[in-house]
Amino acid sequence: METDVSTVTLRSVTEPSDTGKRSRTARSHGAPDSSHGSRLRPSIRKYLSYAVLTVGALIVLFPLYMTLVSSLLTQSEYVAQPPVFFPIHPQWDAYSKAFIQGDMWKYFVNSIQQTLLIVVGSTVTSVLAAWAFAAYEFPLKRILWALVLSTLLIPFEVTIVVNVQTIDSLGLSNSIVALALPFMMSAFGIFLLRQAFRGISKELREAATLDGDSSMGFLWRVALPLVRPQLASYLVISALAAWNQYLWPLILTTNSSAHRTIQIGLKTLNSTTFKNYDVVLAGAVIASVPVFILMIIFNKQLIRSLNAGAVK
Repeated sequence: METDVSTVTLRSVTEPSDTGKRSRTARSHGAPDSSHGSRLRPSIRKYLSYAVLTVGALIVLFPLYMTLVSSLLTQSEYVAQPPVFFPIHPQWDAYSKAFIQGDMWKYFVNSIQQTLLIVVGSTVTSVLAAWAFAAYEFPLKRILWALVLSTLLIPFEVTIVVNVQTIDSLGLSNSIVALALPFMMSAFGIFLLRQAFRGISKELREAATLDGDSSMGFLWRVALPLVRPQLASYLVISALAAWNQYLWPLILTTNSSAHRTIQIGLKTLNSTTFKNYDVVLAGAVIASVPVFILMIIFNKQLIRSLNAGAVK
């Protein structure tokens, strides 16, 4: 009896079960493996996402590419059918005409000065105001914060008349400062940086206070490095908004061309050399170069800021 039991036990250990036999037989006859299929599905979704993003990028970049190509074409190539998608003999003289004869260099310098004033001024005021709302307690704090947010709902066109009167009363008409002054405080910047500062733990601030660090010292040495992605995002957003301004510079420079920005220069170039399409398109390419440079430099910071916001 003991021999029979040991024999059965030995067979159960050494011989594969029917389930194992069936699974191996199914795999040997080419039956689908569910685990293999589950590994394929994420790969298929990833490739489909890449394909959709690639198509979207091509759709967005194609007009920009055709603007660059058209600025290098001759008149016959520009009107040719089917259209020319690559310049065989590029005409680079359109850029020199736009930059020198069209005074684009002067408008370019004015736009750089205006953008720097707006970015630096609005960043400093936004950092200080955001830190005050995030780190301090003071009377009427909630009311003041509501007033700051309410300015986001007011279109700039509503305040144009008052801003023009203020600039005239300060004696700043026909100056670069006048182009930048109304935008040197940004409610959006205050809101963005306040939210970033609120993410800093109170324990960290208390530890800095115990070490003898002041509130402003903590702001410059600790808080700002911690919110660098959000700060970089605001720098890019404010720079793009300042560079692309049109209505405010148009109003201030109607009677004077000395301080016209590059967007107003494009309008002037289009009205004076409309038949020379290549010169107008070359001016558009020149105006877009700083935007591309800015996006390339701050690309990583923008991605980090978006990721940080998604995680929060």
